[in-house]
Amino acid sequence: MNPGMAVIALGLTQIIGYGTLYYSFSVLAPAMGREFGISTEWMFAAFSVSLLVSGLSAPWIGAWIDRAGAGRVMTVGSLVATLALATAALAGNSILLVLGLIAIQIASALVQYTSSFTLLVQINPARAQRTITQLTLIAGFSSTLFWPFTSWLHDRLDWHQVYWLFAALHLFLCFPVHAWLMVRTRTDVGRRSDLDPAVPSRPPLIGVIEASARPRAFALMLVGFAIQSFVTSTFLVHMLPMLTGLGLAKASVLVASVFGPAQVLSRFTNMMFAGKLSQRTLAIIASVFLPLATGILLLTAPNLAGAFAFAIVFGLSSGLSSIVQGTLPLELFGSDGYGKRLGRLTSVRLVVSSAAPFAFALMTERLGYPAALTIIAALSTLAVFAFLAIGSPVNPRRKTH
Repeated sequence: MNPGMAVIALGLTQIIGYGTLYYSFSVLAPAMGREFGISTEWMFAAFSVSLLVSGLSAPWIGAWIDRAGAGRVMTVGSLVATLALATAALAGNSILLVLGLIAIQIASALVQYTSSFTLLVQINPARAQRTITQLTLIAGFSSTLFWPFTSWLHDRLDWHQVYWLFAALHLFLCFPVHAWLMVRTRTDVGRRSDLDPAVPSRPPLIGVIEASARPRAFALMLVGFAIQSFVTSTFLVHMLPMLTGLGLAKASVLVASVFGPAQVLSRFTNMMFAGKLSQRTLAIIASVFLPLATGILLLTAPNLAGAFAFAIVFGLSSGLSSIVQGTLPLELFGSDGYGKRLGRLTSVRLVVSSAAPFAFALMTERLGYPAALTIIAALSTLAVFAFLAIGSPVNPRRKTH
């Protein structure tokens, strides 16, 4: 299968997937809470629980992807997403709503980056780093499109009807696309099988880390990405109240709006210079941007220019990290077992991300924003050291492919 066609198809489903299953919640949560008498804080607590459950299921899903193929898992995931959104839309009480939100996040684990990255690896391991970068560039427009789109829908429909519409998108758009990808990738595998020796099979991509060093390297990678996820989740959830608390209330929305374009810019720049830097180097750069962004905000608030600089640098970090979360495991450890490995990484990231908003809220309540941000800056610096400590010993077998 042509990897470019797969990227375009996955780009469509990733925009819909992230937009309907993740970004739309912050727009609809206040209305959900009002209907069932739940505060917005408790609505986001329920969302954190759903992320935690999704994170705990991710290793199992990753192993399933390796066994069954990413196309099949994403096809099933589209049906699960349809049913999950319909369940939430039908919710007549808070318990059913929370169960629906948990089901939505489990569906997310089936159809979002873990599965789509693995599908691109399974199609062509040698080109996967470039195609993953291309996919994140397209999917990066999900928040830009779905925050205003969901708001526009919600001005005309109640949240139940919005979720019904989103369920229809998964059933009538994402499901056929994923089913097509499943059939095409299975056909390609059949053509490359031993039954057809005239068609050469693609060899797996060999990682640069020697087998004896892999446990240590994988642990360091997990630590680095876990810290990045904690800081990124903290800033994304608390962006507006944090800027307001630092004296930037009137400009907080405007400042936050430059985050998305900066994120896309970093992905586009990386795509243009693909191959010039190793994925480990990109991971280090992305992690350096986090304490840098935090330091800029600490030193300049409530200066407006400093706040814009913070949002841009933070966006650059987030854009790069979303790429290397898929490409660094491939570079270090190769394509064999990639889905299971990415599932474990996703699990750690989601579990940590689910706790981050509450932890930062507690820090700011007890210590204030300056002290809390100082802790965040120190913590994010540890991610830099984690990626530096991985090292880059070259596996000589990689040169044969």
